[in-house]
Amino acid sequence: MPNAIVWGGSAGIGRAIVDALVERGHSVGVVARGRDRLAALEVDHAGRVTTVSADVGDAAALSAAVDTLMADGAPTIWVNCAMATSFSRFAEMEVEEFDRIVRTTFLGQVNGMRLALKHMTRGNIVCVGSGLGYRPVPGQSAYCASKHAIDGFVGSVRSELLKSRPELSLGLVQLPAHDTPQFTWARNRLSQKPQPAPPVHTPQVAARAVMKAIDTNARELLVGMPVFKLVFGDMVLPGYIDRKLAKVGIDMQKSGTPEPGGRPDNLFGPVDHASTPSGGFDGDIKDNAITLDADLARKLVFGGVVAIAFVLGLLIG
Repeated sequence: MPNAIVWGGSAGIGRAIVDALVERGHSVGVVARGRDRLAALEVDHAGRVTTVSADVGDAAALSAAVDTLMADGAPTIWVNCAMATSFSRFAEMEVEEFDRIVRTTFLGQVNGMRLALKHMTRGNIVCVGSGLGYRPVPGQSAYCASKHAIDGFVGSVRSELLKSRPELSLGLVQLPAHDTPQFTWARNRLSQKPQPAPPVHTPQVAARAVMKAIDTNARELLVGMPVFKLVFGDMVLPGYIDRKLAKVGIDMQKSGTPEPGGRPDNLFGPVDHASTPSGGFDGDIKDNAITLDADLARKLVFGGVVAIAFVLGLLIG
């Protein structure tokens, strides 16, 4: 019987989280679409991982799938991590394409939260967000909208749980760019293969941040200086960042390598890919990142501003 559930755990950051949980001694239930990757995951973690194939955007199918995992007890850890994206300008995207990304990336977490609250009696629920939920970039409108929606959704549910179910801790982990299969299998209309915008981090950086959120019952964690800059930079200079990203935002997501036409993508179904955390990025990759408690970071930033204003007032006076 799994005591931890990972939504979207067959590859990428979700797979890194599964690995970290197993390393800690947890039994893990994994929900994802790709049957071959799920089978490989069960082989890699024989006896420690149980999987079920389901689309996180399909609420009815998910309920039945999770019931089979939870037949013998309730988990104490639940991580919502599934995502999908398209490297495309909004005007080029089809209605069904945009809807599909939102259904997977945002409503997948909504569906996960609903089932976590149904099955859990205590423990930690962690939702995986992104710095792009604070400062969106061009070329990923549906993904950025979904991550922004996750912030609002989690904030609302957290306030409800603080009053009605304080035995459950709800955390949000805001991530920077990582080397994952996302850039190999996402739909792409760029003239080149997409890449994570540097600086790029290993998926294990994200997994360690999720473990920290579980260990500390963190409300929100900002992972890496890029996320810190996105959060606070957008507060101070949103117009400047708009103009900067208008010039370079698309190009910074291009790898410089031509993209072969007609390659399959995973938007409406899984594609053939190994069950690995990493995606094969061949540039500089960081295996560590400063992880900041978001509440503490805000106090330090705004406390520093107040202190500077106070000192300046004394000097002027």
